[in-house]
Amino acid sequence: MKYFLSFILMFSFTSFGQLSTVKGKTHYNFWINLPSDSVLKSNPPVLVFLHGRSLSGTDMNRVKKYGVIREIEKGRKIPAIVIAPQVVSGSWDPDKILEVIQYVQKSYKTDTNRVYVCGMSLGGYGTMHFAGKHPNKVTAAVALCGGGNTNDACNLSSIPFWIQHGSSDEAVPVSQSREMVQAIRKCTNKGENLIYTEIKGANHGALERVFRSDEMYDWLFSKKK
Repeated sequence: MKYFLSFILMFSFTSFGQLSTVKGKTHYNFWINLPSDSVLKSNPPVLVFLHGRSLSGTDMNRVKKYGVIREIEKGRKIPAIVIAPQVVSGSWDPDKILEVIQYVQKSYKTDTNRVYVCGMSLGGYGTMHFAGKHPNKVTAAVALCGGGNTNDACNLSSIPFWIQHGSSDEAVPVSQSREMVQAIRKCTNKGENLIYTEIKGANHGALERVFRSDEMYDWLFSKKK
């Protein structure tokens, strides 16, 4: 019985030991989840998750409340190095997000042509801001119930970009996404890389369900530079 319990404890540690925090190495503290050894040894892609305002602060466990890290804890296997930084307050800084990505890329051998970003609410704004400033660093991105600066539109048009918003969002009006979609479609390529999904009747929190289905992950990982 003692050996059986030891085996169970060892198995549990192995199963969940890949998720850890990195603090004090970059401006943002962040969660990192490493894939299986076989994936890690094969130049895995990097997936960045940017949280919403309610998860801001200094308690890293807040970042686990919803989104990609929450899904990993529930058992989702993601064939990538997953990074989930935490912003203490205010808006996401695209240069500080890039710092986290580059720190991970220096620490592990990754496929630098496959960097994916997704975010919800404040993280949706952060995704648009980051991809808008550093489009050459992003392979594909998904922004949920956020918004952006229309000056970034033509940079965003250069990469596969999926914007989703609920039509009944009271926290971030759907007009925020519509404005960005219109601006992207006015660029030279007419927004040929853009997908816009407006979910009729969905409120702000309803978009969290996107992280719980395979569709977003499958779409992101299908894109390569």
